[in-house]
Amino acid sequence: MLDNLKENFSHIFEDALIDEIGQVGVLKEVKEGEKVIEIGDYVRSMPLLLKGAIKILREDDDGDELLLYFLERGDTCAMTLTCCLGQTKSEIRAIAELDTTLIMIPIQKMEEWTGKYKSWRNFVFQSYHARLTEMLETIDSIAFYNMDERLVKYLQNKKKITNDSLINSTHQEIAYELHTSRVVVSRLLKKLESMGKIELNRNSIKIIAL
Repeated sequence: MLDNLKENFSHIFEDALIDEIGQVGVLKEVKEGEKVIEIGDYVRSMPLLLKGAIKILREDDDGDELLLYFLERGDTCAMTLTCCLGQTKSEIRAIAELDTTLIMIPIQKMEEWTGKYKSWRNFVFQSYHARLTEMLETIDSIAFYNMDERLVKYLQNKKKITNDSLINSTHQEIAYELHTSRVVVSRLLKKLESMGKIELNRNSIKIIAL
C-alpha cells in the first residue's frame, strides 16, 4: 500500500504525511458497478483513489439519477469531505466506474492533518475547487447545451476516464445518467452513428471520431 501511496501522492504530500496515511488508512477494493457510498449514509472516512474511477450521482424526488462528475486516480470527493466534517448524511451516490482501489482515511485524521500539514490543507482546498468546477460544468451543460451536445460530452468523458474507445453502457444506463429518456438517447446515438462518429453494438458503443 505504501508503494501505491508514494506513486500517486508523493508529488503532493510530504513523506511524513504519506507515512501517516499508510499507518491509519484502510485499503478497500471495489468492483466495477459496486456502490461505494449510498444516499443517506453517514460517511465516517474519506477516500483517496489509488486506481480506477468512481462516478458521483445525485437523485431527484422521483428516484431518477444525474451524473455530476467522475473521480480518477489521485482524487478525493469534496462531497465526502463535507459529509465527514459536518457529520451529515450523504446526498450523493458513488459507484465504481472501473475496478477501483481506495484508501479510506478516518475522519479524526482529516481534521488533525488540516492543521498539521500544509500539503494536506492545500489538497483539500484544491479538491473542493476541482469538484465545484465540475459541478458547475454539469449545471452549464443542463442549462445551456442541447441533449446531443451533452451526449457527446458524456461519451468523451467516458472515453477519457476508462482510457478505452469502447463504452460498455446500455442506452438505458446512459439515459439514467443524463436524466433523459432511453428513446432520446437511442435516437441521438443513431444520428452519431450515421455521421460516422460512433459504432453501435449490443450493450456497447465504439467511439470512432468524437
